[in-house]
Amino acid sequence: MIGRVLSIKREVELAGWHGHLTALGIIAFTILALFHRDVLGMMAIWWNASTYGHCLFIPILVAWLVQQRLPGLRQMTPAAWAPGLLWLGLGAFAWMLGAAAGVAVFRHGALILMLQGSVIALLGPAVARALLFPLFYAFFMVPFGEEIVAPLQLVTAHISMILLHLTGIPAQMQGIFITTPNGYFEVAEACSGAKFVIAMTAYGLLVCNVCFTRWTRRVAFMAGALCLSILANGVRAFATIFVAEVTTIDAAAGFDHVVYGWVFFAIIMTLVMATAWPFFDRKPGDPWFDPERLRQRGGSATAHVAGAALAIIVAAPLWLAASAAAGQPLPRAPVMPDVKGWMRSDDAPLHPWRPRFDGADYLGMARYRNATGEVVDLAIATFDRQDEGRELVGFAQGAADPDGDWTWSQPAPAPADARGEQITGPGPVIRHVVSFYVVGTAHPTGSGHLVKLETMRARLLGGDQRAAAILVSVEERDGRSSDATISAFLHDLGDVKDLADRSLRSR
Repeated sequence: MIGRVLSIKREVELAGWHGHLTALGIIAFTILALFHRDVLGMMAIWWNASTYGHCLFIPILVAWLVQQRLPGLRQMTPAAWAPGLLWLGLGAFAWMLGAAAGVAVFRHGALILMLQGSVIALLGPAVARALLFPLFYAFFMVPFGEEIVAPLQLVTAHISMILLHLTGIPAQMQGIFITTPNGYFEVAEACSGAKFVIAMTAYGLLVCNVCFTRWTRRVAFMAGALCLSILANGVRAFATIFVAEVTTIDAAAGFDHVVYGWVFFAIIMTLVMATAWPFFDRKPGDPWFDPERLRQRGGSATAHVAGAALAIIVAAPLWLAASAAAGQPLPRAPVMPDVKGWMRSDDAPLHPWRPRFDGADYLGMARYRNATGEVVDLAIATFDRQDEGRELVGFAQGAADPDGDWTWSQPAPAPADARGEQITGPGPVIRHVVSFYVVGTAHPTGSGHLVKLETMRARLLGGDQRAAAILVSVEERDGRSSDATISAFLHDLGDVKDLADRSLRSR
């Protein structure tokens, strides 16, 4: 009789889980189907960008983390929870902002927020707390971290220079380029160590959850793992240059390929784990949570919560479609201005340069020379509106085309409302570029973040979406200051906002 009662009780509990999991499956499928372009775009980045190859394993790890918690989950009863819709709504709102601003990482992160909100709303806060780490760990499916590439390139170059000087090898550094007696080396994006820092962050947090219970040990482990990754990448870059100095460039390239592709990360992970092993304080078999302490009472109607979830999910793309302003016509092409004291010039550059603005309606360029022989290049790109793949600021857009001959080297001086950068081409040829961005009626800025905010405001509120990029560039030549030349040209050019308005609105 007791066995029969327990069997009936278990069947009732499983039936409760079945209904909630069915509703969760429907909502999750709707999210993935409705936003399938972002899902496919995120997966394409996993597959094609080596920096985010580790993301392919995150769904498997999340499933494993949930499986580890199944014994405790079976002792709990799910319950729909209407306040959980707030998290789902936050995800839908974040997606709308990301879509309006053209920021893919916002849209990808919003998908995770919506899926998390679905779990909270349809399974309840108790189950969500039991699954807190797996739900959080799902954020590592989002390809993020591009912002750390440039700083890490500079950090890696500085570490290499320190080690080169310690070994007595003469070297000079300019931005991310290092010159030695035997060669000219670039700390490229692939050598920045961003791949390892991002992957180590994901791996380190997993180890913190699985192997540690004390927060002090978790913090110490993460700090040590990340610092070691950055330092080791600098040592790897130095070792490549050192091999080139004592052997040949070809031998150094082969050494770098082997170490970078097969050995490096495995050695660092092994070293980190071997160092941390004596301090692990979570024993095998320890429970992940206490089901009794998390037990929930009461809840909302599952059907009502699921219906509200569907409405929230659908509302975001509908609002964006209804409020997004259509692009307004542009002039046939930007009118290259006449600048007092400067004449148009046909002088050939040391190396051809053309900024990259995919999807721009027009891209005009002109070369100017003054009476003292200083030469300046001016480029103007205009958009009637911004959309996916045609953005004023984004990956591969701007002064240095990653698929071309020019490479970003380091920041450079610029006016307060512009962005300054140094780029390097074959030769090497060095350029100083100052970029101004104008969206709608806003003032010029050099901040990509402000450009995204202005674009988001225009799309959500139906404002003027027309946009322009104005780039002033000077080649560095012996005896001439590129900074001074750019300052003189900008002074004579006048108000950049007026030039942008003429390019966007004159007929």
